[in-house]
Formats: sequence, structure tokens, C-alpha cells
Amino acid sequence: MKKEILHHFYKKSYAEKIEALYRAEAISKEDYESLKNETLKLSPSVANQMIENYILNYEFPFGVAMNFVIDEKECLIPMVTEEPSVVAAASNAGKIIGQSGGFQTEMKKRLMIGQIALTDVLDVKVATKNIQENKEKIIDLANAAHPSILNYGGGAQRVEVRLVEADAKFDTPEFLVVHLIVDTGEAMGANIVNTMAEAVAPFIVELSGGSRLMNILSNYSTESIATARCIVHPKYLATKTMNGELVRDRIIEATQFALADTYRAVTHNKGIMNGIDAVLLATGNDWRAVEAGAHAYASKDGQYRSLSRWSKDNEGNLVGEMKLPLSIGSVGGTLSIHPSAQFAYRLLDQPSAAELSRILVAVGLAQNLAALRALVTEGIQKGHMSLQARSLAIRVGATGKNIERVATRLQNAEHMNSKTAQKILDDLSKNDL
Repeated sequence: MKKEILHHFYKKSYAEKIEALYRAEAISKEDYESLKNETLKLSPSVANQMIENYILNYEFPFGVAMNFVIDEKECLIPMVTEEPSVVAAASNAGKIIGQSGGFQTEMKKRLMIGQIALTDVLDVKVATKNIQENKEKIIDLANAAHPSILNYGGGAQRVEVRLVEADAKFDTPEFLVVHLIVDTGEAMGANIVNTMAEAVAPFIVELSGGSRLMNILSNYSTESIATARCIVHPKYLATKTMNGELVRDRIIEATQFALADTYRAVTHNKGIMNGIDAVLLATGNDWRAVEAGAHAYASKDGQYRSLSRWSKDNEGNLVGEMKLPLSIGSVGGTLSIHPSAQFAYRLLDQPSAAELSRILVAVGLAQNLAALRALVTEGIQKGHMSLQARSLAIRVGATGKNIERVATRLQNAEHMNSKTAQKILDDLSKNDL
């Protein structure tokens, strides 16, 4: 990729952006033509097969975050979002982190969990022993239910037994839960895991002597943890009014606040998910599943806390780290039929599921840095207001150069609202006559 051609990408017109992506060899000739002719869209005939009672496509903007260096590879990050500041913030943080060497990421394993929940088990110890002694038979039954996954090196790997004790506070009974741990290959794996869990459930019921309540995939993907880490020199954090060391220390304190206080942690983590969800939407992955797993992971010690950690190393650099359970896929699902999702994968150079997981956690960490740096320096509103001003200008009918002209005046106005934007546009129109 010829990165220099993408310099000041955000200042280019739509046509210039598409041209620059092609000239930078970030997209193919075919994708260039498709973008130019606006043909990368979901057709009504396909959409009608995706959901019930389909009537139209509801569109969100598809943008590209710049400046990311992940595991020494330069990446363009596809993002679908309606939030004005997400792409700009990610790009800015990507640049700051990239100047210090970029992200280092890791994902040691990528396995999914299927649950078979049992009730009315008379003797939990005997049931547990029976299940554990028949683990290999359970695994064989599971793989026989979906043999094609074995051709891709996947399949059921382990069987684990958990006792969920009765809780008088919530009036819940005792559950004996069997976890079937499955390598789903490049697929997210919900259908694979559910099919396997359904197949082994009768045998597990027989072994346990209990009753089957349900068998279903868990989206709490603790067997699929992706990690991202970055080291940032303080000089890249400095603003016009604050030196880098002070910004670094305030970012660390802001993270400590999110670790200690649930009210802050929720908003802190929402900012992280702003970036992750945008990439999940762009690539056609289940953002709801990842959201649920992420928030559960934030509560794993009994209190909801920050997903990220920011600290200082012996050289005085800011160190960012984050771990996240991720249930995603690089084949099947929406990706197999949605042209924009397919384009997003091409833009990312066709990553595997593990590679995409590592990209996602890096994006989340970048989004977090951008938000924290803004909060502890100029405040979050300055960047938001700039983008809000442009949105208001467009809303009242400004086009072309008038969008920036109206937006600039709006930011200096006493009241930033539609009425003020309309008056500014009317005044500009009169002066242009």
C-alpha cells in the first residue's frame, strides 16, 4: 500500500477519496469501479431473504479509519457507524500509536462453547463422574453430527462440567451444566455448536439422570480471548496547552477511575465498543454477541470495570493493554451475501477469524485512547461540536463549500442549533448573490 497517497484523506472529496484508495493500491480496480458507480449495495431481493417482512434497506455511512499499524502491518479499517466522531478519533489514535511502533496483538486459541443445561440431577457427583468418564464418546458424537468441520481442522475438543448452585436470593435452582468446547474453524460457529450440542444432549441426559433444560451456544467466549498492547511515547500525547507527561498521567488516572467506579466504566467501555461495533457492522459480524460477551467480561470479578488498562513503564511511556472475548467469523453469515461486508474484508486483506479478532481489539484500544485523551485535555465536546456543526449545516440544506462555512460560524455562535444554522446559511446565500 502506498500510504503517502492517502495523506490528508479526510480533506478529499468523495471522488478523490475513491481515486486515492485505488492509486494507493488499497483497493482493486473492480472495487474502485464499484465504489465509483455505487454498486456495492444490498439488493432488495437478497435483503428480502435475510429477514421477515422486509420493506427497505436502512443505510449507515461506511468510512475508513487510517494510520493503523497492527503487528507491523499497515491497515485501513472499515467502519460503519452513525456516530460522527468515531472514524476521526480512531484515525487520530491510530496515528499517535503508530508513531510509537503500533499495536502488538495476540490470540492463542479461538474456540466456541456450547452449553447443555441439566436440572433435577439427583446425584451431582455421580453424574459428573459419568460424564467425565465418557468425554471421548461425547466428543465423537458431537463430531459425527457435523463431520465437515473436521475437514477444516476443527471439531469438538473438550468436555467440561460445571455446577451452578442454587441461589435463594434469586430463587434459582441448582443446574448441572456441560460445556462442549468446539473449534469452529473460520466460522463464527453458532450453527455448528448448536447442532453438536443437540446431538450429544440425549447421551448426557442418560449419563446424568437429570432433565435437559436447553442446549445452546454461549456468546461469553472465554475460550476466544484476543489481546492488544501498545506503547506510546509521551511526546505524541502533548497538546498545545499540556505536555505529554501530564496527559499520560491523566489518562492513567482516568482509567483508574473507570476501574473503580461502575458509572464511569459503562461509558468508558461504551467508547471502546464504538470502534469495535463499527468494524463488526462493516464486516457483517454479530455485534450484539460481541457486546454481550464484552460487558460480561468487564464484570468477571463481580463488579463492572474498565476493559482497558493504561499504565506507565520504566521509561515513562504510556502502556495500553486490553483483552476481549470475541465470537466472530470470517466466512458464512452476512459476509456470504452482503456486498459491502465482502468489500470490507477485501479492504482488510481477507483476514482470518483470529486476525480479525486481533484487529478488533486493537481498534477498541485506539478508540479508548482517543476518548481518554480528549476527556482529560480539551474535553470531549470540542471534537463532537465540530462534527455536530457540519451535521446541522447539512440538515438545513447547506451543500458544497457552504457546509464548512456554515459549520465554522456555528461553532462561534451563541446557540448551536438548526435555527442558527438556517440564519447563517440564509445570510451566506444573500451575500453570494
